[in-house]
Amino acid sequence: MIELSTRQKTIATLGVMLTLLLVALDQTIVGTAMPRIIAELNGLSFYAWVTTGYLVASTVVVPVAGKLGDMFGRKPFLIAGMIGFMAGSWLCGFAQNMPELIAFRAVQGLFGGMLFANLFTVLADIFDVEQRVRMQGVFGAVFGLASVVGPTVGGYITDNWGWRWIFYVNVPVGILAVAVSLFALPYVRSKVSWREIDFLGAAILAAGVIPLLIGLSITNTHSWTSPEVLGLLILAGVMLVVFFIVETRWAQNPVVPFELFRHNQFAISVTVAFFSAIGMFGAIIFVPLIYQGVLGVSATNSGNLLIPMMAGLVVFSTLTGQLLVRIRYYRFLGTLGVTAMIVAMWLLSGVTPDTSQWSVAAYIVILGAGLGMTFPLTISVVQAALPPQVVGVATSQIQFWRNLGGTVGTAVLGSILSRQLSADIQSRIAALHLPSQFTVATGSSGASPQAALDPKHLAQVRSSLPQQLQPLYDQMVHAMRFGLADAIHDVFLIGAGILVIALVATLFLREVPLRRRSEPVPEPNLPPVEAAVGS
Repeated sequence: MIELSTRQKTIATLGVMLTLLLVALDQTIVGTAMPRIIAELNGLSFYAWVTTGYLVASTVVVPVAGKLGDMFGRKPFLIAGMIGFMAGSWLCGFAQNMPELIAFRAVQGLFGGMLFANLFTVLADIFDVEQRVRMQGVFGAVFGLASVVGPTVGGYITDNWGWRWIFYVNVPVGILAVAVSLFALPYVRSKVSWREIDFLGAAILAAGVIPLLIGLSITNTHSWTSPEVLGLLILAGVMLVVFFIVETRWAQNPVVPFELFRHNQFAISVTVAFFSAIGMFGAIIFVPLIYQGVLGVSATNSGNLLIPMMAGLVVFSTLTGQLLVRIRYYRFLGTLGVTAMIVAMWLLSGVTPDTSQWSVAAYIVILGAGLGMTFPLTISVVQAALPPQVVGVATSQIQFWRNLGGTVGTAVLGSILSRQLSADIQSRIAALHLPSQFTVATGSSGASPQAALDPKHLAQVRSSLPQQLQPLYDQMVHAMRFGLADAIHDVFLIGAGILVIALVATLFLREVPLRRRSEPVPEPNLPPVEAAVGS
C-alpha cells in the first residue's frame, strides 16, 4: 500500500469510481435499448450476441490483463482501458448492421475486461485492508446508482434521440475519468518479468472458450446436433481439457489456479457465482423484452420499471453484508437468495400481455433481492477462508467465473428464444384465422418478430390500413405479444432450472469465521514493489 494524503486518496478514489461508473452505465443503458436496436437493424437472431460478444472478449482478457497489471502497474492499463472502451463505444454508435455492432461491442469487451481486471485491485494500492472493506459499500452505491440511472437514461435517449446516442454518452464520462485517473492514481510496479505471464494458458483458454460460446450461440440457426454446433463444442471440449492439463502440470503461474478448488469455500462460491450469473443476465437481457415486446411499454418507461430490480439488489446486498458477520449459519443467506431468484424467474415465466406492469416490477424486485444476497456472500467467504497471499487471485477468479456464467447463460437462453420466437408468434396468429384480404393488406413484415418490438412500425402499419381492418390488426398485434410471451416463458423456466444447481451448492458451503472490521487482518505477502506516486 502506498502512503497517500487524505486529499490524494479522495481524488484517486474519485477516478476509480468514475471508471466503475463508465463501465456499469454502459451495461445498463444498452440493455434497455436492445429491443429497439434489433428492430431497426433487423437482427433478432443476433439478439444475445451483442452481449455475448462483449462478455466473451471481456472474460478471455481478464486473467492476462490482471497479471500484466501486477507486473507493470495498474494505472497504465486503467488509462488504456478507458480510452479503448470509449473508442469502442463510439464505433458502436456508427454500426450499420448487427455484425458490425457485435464486432464493436467485442472491442469494448476487450478493454472492459482490462478495466475490470485492475479496477478493484487498484484499491489495494490506495487503502489498507480495513479501509478497503469500508469502501466496498461506497462502490456498491456507485454501481447501484449506475444501475438505477442507466435504464432510465437509456430509455429516454432511445425514445427521444435514437439508440445510437446511448453509446455516445459514454464519451464525456470517460474523458472525465481519464483526466482524474491520469493525475491522481498512484503508479505501482513489482519487480517481475514477462516470463511469469502464462501466455500459453491464456491462449488455450481463449481457444476453448470462444468456440464454446460460438457453438452455443449459433444454435438459434443450427440444430444442436448439426455438424457446425457439434464440431465447435467438441473443439471447445478438447481445448478445455488441454487447458486443464497444461495449467495443472506445467504452468508456473497458471491463469486459473485449479488447486483453489480443493477449498470448499472457493469451489462452492465459484459454483454459486457461475450459475447465479445466468439469473442476472437473464434479467438484464430479457426483462426489457417483456416490457417492450409483451406489455408494449415504451423504452423510456421500460427503463423506469427496471429500477425496482436494481433497488432490491443494492438494498439486500447491503443488508447481507451486515448479516454475514452477525449470524453463524450464513450459508443459508445464499440459499435464501438463490431461492428468491428461482421464484422470481418462475413468476416472470408466467407474464402475458394481460399482466400488469407493477406485477412484473414486483417480480423483478424479488429477483434483485436474490441477486443482492448472493453477491457479497461469495466474495466475503472466499476472502475469509483462503490464505492472504492468494486472496487477490481467488477474488479475481470469482469475477472470471461469474463472467463466464453470464456468457454461457446469455448464449444458451438467447438461442432458445431465437429458435422458438417466430414459430410461437406464427402459431398465435394462425389461431386467429384472419381473412386473406387482411394478410394481403398488411404484408409479411407486419407479423415479423421485429415488428412486435417497434411501436412506430406497428402504428404506421395500422394507420395505413382501411378503418374496417384496424380492429383485426389490433388482434394480430395482441397475438404477436402472446407469441413472444410463450417464447420467453420457456427461457425463464429453463433459467430457473439452471439456478437449482446453485441452490443445492449453497447447502454444502462450510462456514468459516468472518472477521469483523474491528479485528486485525494480516497483510498478504506481496512481492516487493516500487511505488511512484502521481503520473
